[in-house]
Amino acid sequence: VQLQASGGGLVQAGGSLRLSCEASGFTLDYYGIGWFRQAPGKGREGVSCIARSGGNTYYADSVKGRLTISRDKAKNTMYLQMDSLKPEDTAVYFCAAAWNVILSGAGLCSGDYDMDYWGKGTQVTVSS
Repeated sequence: VQLQASGGGLVQAGGSLRLSCEASGFTLDYYGIGWFRQAPGKGREGVSCIARSGGNTYYADSVKGRLTISRDKAKNTMYLQMDSLKPEDTAVYFCAAAWNVILSGAGLCSGDYDMDYWGKGTQVTVSS
């Protein structure tokens, strides 16, 4: 059982990247999903999360309108489309999945809930 993240890299400010996270050993569609990030010297931050039941998607205020979370049921994969990137988006990005059936997207991203599965991080560096 694992999540495998990919797609990070170096990009200039204003550019785009798409992060992918493929699940193996379990069906991602049955889980709440989320992307988190950790910048140097800072704590982990919930960037975007979707509850297991669907519903409203949560985005951190700092990324609203620029980042889009999605999942592909057929590919058992989740994505984070990142547009209009800023230097402050520089961080290691992690994908995660949660079996919890109660929490909303905001709840999953709050940091108060321990997600069930985590992918290894992928580095995103945005140059100015």
